[in-house]
Amino acid sequence: MKKYGFLCLVLFLAFTGLQAQTKTTSKYKIKGRIDGLKDTTLFLGNYFGKSLYYNDTTRVDSKGNFEFEGKPANQIGKYAIIMPGPKYFDIVVDQEEIFIIASADNDINKIVVKESENNKKFFDYIRYINSKRTEREPIDKVLNDSLKTEEEKIPFREQLQKMNDEVVAHQKKLIADHPNLLFAKLLKMTLDPETPAAPDSLDEKGKQLWQYYWFRQHYWDNVDLSSPATIRDQTIHRLIERYITQTLPQIPDTLWAESKKLIDRIGANEDLFKYVVNYITYTAETSKIMCMDELFVRMIDNYYFTGKATWMTAEKLEQVKESADKKRNCLCGDIGQDIILPDATEKNWVSMKQEAGKYTLLVIWESTCGHCKKEIPKLHEMYTRWKDKGLVVYAVGNDLENDKWRKFIDEHKLDWINVSDTPEIMKQDSATKLVYGGITTLKSLNYRDTWDVTSTPKVFLLDKDFKIIAKQLSAEQLEELLIKLEEGKEIDMKNMKEAEYEDEDAPAPKQTPNRKPPLKK
Repeated sequence: MKKYGFLCLVLFLAFTGLQAQTKTTSKYKIKGRIDGLKDTTLFLGNYFGKSLYYNDTTRVDSKGNFEFEGKPANQIGKYAIIMPGPKYFDIVVDQEEIFIIASADNDINKIVVKESENNKKFFDYIRYINSKRTEREPIDKVLNDSLKTEEEKIPFREQLQKMNDEVVAHQKKLIADHPNLLFAKLLKMTLDPETPAAPDSLDEKGKQLWQYYWFRQHYWDNVDLSSPATIRDQTIHRLIERYITQTLPQIPDTLWAESKKLIDRIGANEDLFKYVVNYITYTAETSKIMCMDELFVRMIDNYYFTGKATWMTAEKLEQVKESADKKRNCLCGDIGQDIILPDATEKNWVSMKQEAGKYTLLVIWESTCGHCKKEIPKLHEMYTRWKDKGLVVYAVGNDLENDKWRKFIDEHKLDWINVSDTPEIMKQDSATKLVYGGITTLKSLNYRDTWDVTSTPKVFLLDKDFKIIAKQLSAEQLEELLIKLEEGKEIDMKNMKEAEYEDEDAPAPKQTPNRKPPLKK
């Protein structure tokens, strides 16, 4: 099943829009000479998270000289001088004069920094790291040699460890010797806090947990979250990504609590706030981990509905809010909304809640959907094994034309509850009479919004109290889950992923019919 993440476009628009910032002056200049380059255009780019964006432009004269305006205090960070090709090299931009001599062939060893303490240390460090990379090449060659035994590789692993220790020691010395240099502060971001030894009183498992929670609590110790330079360095994206997707347990409640703490710590650092809020929201929206839409809804409610997402247009904000409103009606752990629709005869109206069993499986599908054609028979096989154990399947046909839907039901002998809306009842007058006549409800007729149906098949498992246990599982996953529930075993939701249909022969997930809701509140 594919999720359609509209925030991907929003992210692009938000971040590229940041580059059109109000011009602010700086008393500093970024100047230099590029040997072998003349009478051409030169660009200045700035990092914003993992990406590099064009920021400024200037001309290289006939002697290779160039000059950019320096950056104000709220725009310092990692930048890049971009030559035709494009070829580029990074520089550190702080509140200081910069004068650099480079070469058109972009050879790092030819770069000479005449002015700028940050960049003198920065390029010395880059050359040091490059020399270490050259040193480790023969070591890597041995370690990657499949013909070498593990015993033969031991001394090379020791050499590599020694080399890594030397690099870390060098990094720490640079940071300690130059605590006020922006380069040193950016370098410090690349180092993890050193986790201390756990108390001896703990057993092995307890020590691991102690160290994990210590590391989690101190994860951001080496990052100045208040500095405007932090977002203008590629390291911050890696740190955010690892923190949200790997360090924290993939449980919506925990992710929300820790995400809020992080965002609160960012405070008035506007650009970093935008990046982190966007990243977490988009990650939650597109996650394949079950029930992660709860985190998405919480992010929208706290940072978009409240007017804090000032970088978004009114139109994009409306899209975000609409998406959250659809998801909030069917979050894991919440009580599901009833659906009351007519069966295949179009005469009998059936309430899902009234027909509920020990477990109720809501399946929204289409007879013309490639993945539905494969998955529905599998679900029916599973249903035949579980119907005597209290499983009820309430299957909603999402087709525009119900003839094909009925034919599919007959051919596959789908003897569970089959219901569908029809073009007739979706008309405004008919819908109004049905709702006010007590036959059905507005949310039932608008079930596509109520149950966030953006593509099919859509699957929800509910318990006897109509609480949503799980969603978007395959037939195999559902049966495994039902077995665990019956045996009273604890369900590890963070290890449950939504079903993905990636058969090469199957068509893409079918988008839902473009049927407008009959009524609006």
